[in-house]
Amino acid sequence: MTQRTGACPECLRRSWLLARLAPFIERSCEDRPGRRVPELLSLGDDDLVRAVAARKSDELLSAHGAVGDAAMAAALEAVDCWSICRHDQEWPSGLLQGADAPRCLIGRGDLGQLRGLEPGESTTIVGARRATPYGMGIARRLGSEAARAGLAVVSGLALGIDGAVHRGSVGRGRSIAVLGGSVDRPYPASNRPLYRDLVERGVVVSEMPPGTAPRRWCFPARNRTMASLSGITVLVEAALRSGSLITAEMALSAGREVGAVPGPVTSTVSDGCNELIKTGAVLVRDGFDLIEALCPGIGREVIEATAPAGSIEAKVLEAISEGASTPDQVASVTDLEIGEAMVAITRLELDGSIEVDPSGALLRA
Repeated sequence: MTQRTGACPECLRRSWLLARLAPFIERSCEDRPGRRVPELLSLGDDDLVRAVAARKSDELLSAHGAVGDAAMAAALEAVDCWSICRHDQEWPSGLLQGADAPRCLIGRGDLGQLRGLEPGESTTIVGARRATPYGMGIARRLGSEAARAGLAVVSGLALGIDGAVHRGSVGRGRSIAVLGGSVDRPYPASNRPLYRDLVERGVVVSEMPPGTAPRRWCFPARNRTMASLSGITVLVEAALRSGSLITAEMALSAGREVGAVPGPVTSTVSDGCNELIKTGAVLVRDGFDLIEALCPGIGREVIEATAPAGSIEAKVLEAISEGASTPDQVASVTDLEIGEAMVAITRLELDGSIEVDPSGALLRA
């Protein structure tokens, strides 16, 4: 059953206004959406309407004022959504900072994973849509290790890195997906099975009202929400000109840490990450590095405490983390009998600590 709560009408009405102004905001942001969107969203309702649609401002403001409380509530009820706003005592504290922060969020799934969220207990992990197998594997592992360690894991449900992050974190802890469009219109369509899993075991949110398709400007708007929610934003594969780098800039502007996973110097999809590290971003190789950045001095302790119990399973997991990809390789590296290795591999797979890719290779989840 959906958890019902109520954003105040004033904050909900802001979401409806953004949907009404969506095509006007799109035209206003054609040249530089990543920079222009925060500027526009920091404006009050009247100023925003006049900034993007001066000629139609009176008509739009009149229509905006006519949006009824009951109509908004009915629209949410019709698509089985809840809402929460900045006036709620358990509104995520990271979203109280910044003039451009969203005023309310509309969602599906476990609202408890979002309530009272503090930046110091949350990490945002994003990256390339056209990711490499290396990046996908690292992203899934980071999502899994962060969620198991008790961190909320935030990403954008996009293709590539975002989807891998959610697959690693959902069911292992808190997994929060922030969408550009409304939560009843998940995008991209190919991620709908993952979306359903997140609604069942995580949480999906947006500041847009039901029935709103995402436009280009909605993605930097979504990115500033993701960056504000967490104490650190980590990039896994990002080219020199990418939306992920805009998210990193937004995180820095919000006073948050930025981390990056290093990649091959020959890979253009890692150029942005390598450049960030060169200029001072936190080097993130695994969950230990990520947790150390948020909570210095306890990273290794947390990772070891959340590792699968049992010395054999721990040895096997370490071997797979270091590159052993078949039962024979695992047995050789760990000095286990092949039968012992197979039993441990089965337990780890059932536990969700490892997975088998389409080629049959063992991977850290």
